[in-house]
Amino acid sequence: MATISEWLAATSVSVAVSGAPWVIPTVQSIHILAIAIVLSSVAMLDLRLAGFIGHERPARSTALRTYPWIWWALIVLVTTGLIMIMGEPERELRNWIFWTKMTLIVAAVVVTMPVQHMLDERPYRDHARAQRLKIRGLALLSLVFWVLVVVCGRWIAYAGENSL
Repeated sequence: MATISEWLAATSVSVAVSGAPWVIPTVQSIHILAIAIVLSSVAMLDLRLAGFIGHERPARSTALRTYPWIWWALIVLVTTGLIMIMGEPERELRNWIFWTKMTLIVAAVVVTMPVQHMLDERPYRDHARAQRLKIRGLALLSLVFWVLVVVCGRWIAYAGENSL
């Protein structure tokens, strides 16, 4: 990882990003706003799927309202994340917390995918008990993963010595 981060740091894009004092703080601010959109949308959807809010509404209607926000914000997060990596490749790529965050993002997406196939037009109470428990468990696990992604994202800045 050291070789890759050193190579990236020497590229013209990395030099330009790290050389402009306004780029990283601006990109980090946009990144944080996108995180807020993802986390609030995921929380609304997961809490609905878990049956804690919006019992009377079909989960599909909540999903249709939140998925566009989630996907667009994820695109912004990937874009701003790549810019931050280019600006500080050593700090990001050699940090075990960064890789934990990336793993948690993959886990959150993988846990969320089966739930999409369980959504239908029935209110939560009309699902079989076993189905409700399965959806609730996956939704809460998804929410935990996304909260941990945010925690890791903040922790990256304070991790100290790079370890990879």
